[in-house]
Amino acid sequence: MTYTALAVVGVLLALALDRWGLRTRVTSTRDWWSAYAIIVFFQLLTNGWLTGRGIVRYSPDAIIGSDRIVLVGDGRLVYAPVEDLAFGFALVLTSCAVWTWLGRRRPSREAA
Repeated sequence: MTYTALAVVGVLLALALDRWGLRTRVTSTRDWWSAYAIIVFFQLLTNGWLTGRGIVRYSPDAIIGSDRIVLVGDGRLVYAPVEDLAFGFALVLTSCAVWTWLGRRRPSREAA
């Protein structure tokens, strides 16, 4: 399975978990999208630096585009493959959905 396919499956599973599995609906909130905008900025910064310097490399058979490292284009955004954004989205969404779900399950403390 290619990185592209895994990233797409990851996003679909994370969305299904958020919407129907845990019923947290994190992606329905403005807070989520505001926080994700901040996270994706730093993800692009970090991934771009690692990929642009050649520290992390991807097989052209596993990603959209070729093995050419360009700032934008050829399946890349800030040097990193677009699949990294999808995978990062799935990872962050799953973490936030589980965190929210666990917080809802915690018994409430009564004031002493």
